Amino acid sequence: MNKNTTDTFHPMQLKISQADIGYEEILISGADAQLQSGEVCLLIGNNGVGKTTLIRSVLYQIPLLRGMITLGKKDVQELSVKEIAEHIAVVFSKSAIPQNYTVTDLVSLGKYIHYPFYFELSQEDKKEVRETIEDLGLQQYDTTLLKNLSDGNLQKAFIGRALTQNSPVIILDEPTTHLDEKNKIIILKTLRKLARENHKLILFSSHDWRLAKEFADKIWYIKDRKLHAGMVEDVLIQHHELTDPSMFNVNEHFKAPHITASPVHKEMLYSLLQKNSTADLSHLSFEFRDNRWNIDVKGSLYQCESFEEILSLVKTFH
Repeated sequence: MNKNTTDTFHPMQLKISQADIGYEEILISGADAQLQSGEVCLLIGNNGVGKTTLIRSVLYQIPLLRGMITLGKKDVQELSVKEIAEHIAVVFSKSAIPQNYTVTDLVSLGKYIHYPFYFELSQEDKKEVRETIEDLGLQQYDTTLLKNLSDGNLQKAFIGRALTQNSPVIILDEPTTHLDEKNKIIILKTLRKLARENHKLILFSSHDWRLAKEFADKIWYIKDRKLHAGMVEDVLIQHHELTDPSMFNVNEHFKAPHITASPVHKEMLYSLLQKNSTADLSHLSFEFRDNRWNIDVKGSLYQCESFEEILSLVKTFH
């Protein structure tokens, strides 16, 4: 990916200062956060908390109720639509599909931000378009009409358009929504590579935070009308609901046992038990050790080697 080499690199900063974000009503109050070139930031929060509104505020599609957002050294409200487009490439989760466009046509559109539409792309531009299509694993669809693509490949094509735009900032709203695990990783690896090698500042929202956190440097977490911003690990440690299995509590009658295990095993067991039991299991203790589960039921000890065995045992307690 030969984009924006270091000799043409100009550092970019996105900064939010004491911002109230929303429409008539404040969704996020007193937000302070900043990102630099080379950083990947994951934007997370429940539906309706203001993730897309925050993104649209950065693009100055929605004015702030208070405070300031700066891009470089300029307030975004002082930038023209063209200047914002030159600085920021954006992919929304729902985008209009241009009629009769192929994958190559769409990815090439990213170059036209730099030219009038009647200009011919240079050979270097065309080479970059081909490389982007290959990086995203879309080469077999390069001449396919967009309307004939799967949702996942269509999303990748829109991301390809943003990448070829060569803007210093890339913002993506739920870019991995329609993708399977393999393609999510392709996208996230591509974004991280762009940040590291091409000094891009990348902000993307996602519900797949477990996977996404492996590729992000920073997190912006919206909760209780506040924006909690910082290093991924710091934010996760400060907000236990993001890593605690109880965040997935969908059974209000479930009373959990004590579980001693790695986070993955603990979460799998928690999920299994709450899906399949309405009994009070708070008197049970589960410990995963030496590849087996040791279960203490009021002093009686049991051992299970699989979740299937655990489920059979728990059913006898009902």
